[in-house]
Amino acid sequence: MLLVDDQELFRRGVKMVLSADDSLELEEVDDGDKALELVSENPFDVVLLDVRMPGRSGVEVCAAIKQMSPTTGIIMLTASDDESDLYESIRSGASGYLLKDGSTYDQVAEAVRLVASGQSLISPSMATKLLDEFVQMSKSPAPATNLTPRELGVLRHVARGLSNREIAEELFISENTVKNHIRNILEKLQMKSRMEAAMYAVRSKLVDDMP
Repeated sequence: MLLVDDQELFRRGVKMVLSADDSLELEEVDDGDKALELVSENPFDVVLLDVRMPGRSGVEVCAAIKQMSPTTGIIMLTASDDESDLYESIRSGASGYLLKDGSTYDQVAEAVRLVASGQSLISPSMATKLLDEFVQMSKSPAPATNLTPRELGVLRHVARGLSNREIAEELFISENTVKNHIRNILEKLQMKSRMEAAMYAVRSKLVDDMP
C-alpha cells in the first residue's frame, strides 16, 4: 500500500501501526506527483491519500490514480469536514473517507484492511452529510442503465456494504466473478468506485427491492 501525506508526524504514526501487520508492505511519499510516479510503475492495492496537499490536490491525484489503476482502493484523509471535499472525493473514485481528527491510527489501519477486502467506509461524523447528498440526488432521475439481472444483484449487495467474498458466498459464485461484475457495473454506469455505485443503488431504491 501507499501512504501520501505531507505531514511527516502523521505518516510516522500510521507507518508505526501498519508495520505491525506483516501482510502489508508500506511505501510513503509526501506529495501527489511522487505518488502518481510510483503508481504508474507499480499499482497498489490501497492508497491512503491526504485531501489537501501543496501542489496537486488529493482529489486530483485520486482521479488520476483511478484512471491509471481502476482496481486500486483509495482512502481519503482530511483534517477538514468540508462536505465539498467529501463529494468530490467520492466522484473521483475514493473508496473511503476519514477525518484525521476523528480517527485513531488503529482505525486507519482497519480502514486499510476493509478497503483491501473490497469494502467502502466513511467517518461516522461525515455520514449525515452524505445522507443529505442522497436526498438531493433522489430528486433527479437515475441514469438509464443496461445492467444484467446478475449485475443488479451484485450492485444491491454492494450497497448493503458486503465485501467481494461475502457477495460471492451470497450468490454462490467465485470472488473473481464478483470482481468482474463490479468492473462491468462501474463501466456501464460510468462510475469510478463502488461507493459511488452504492450511492446510485440507494437513490434508485434498488436496496429496497432486496428479497
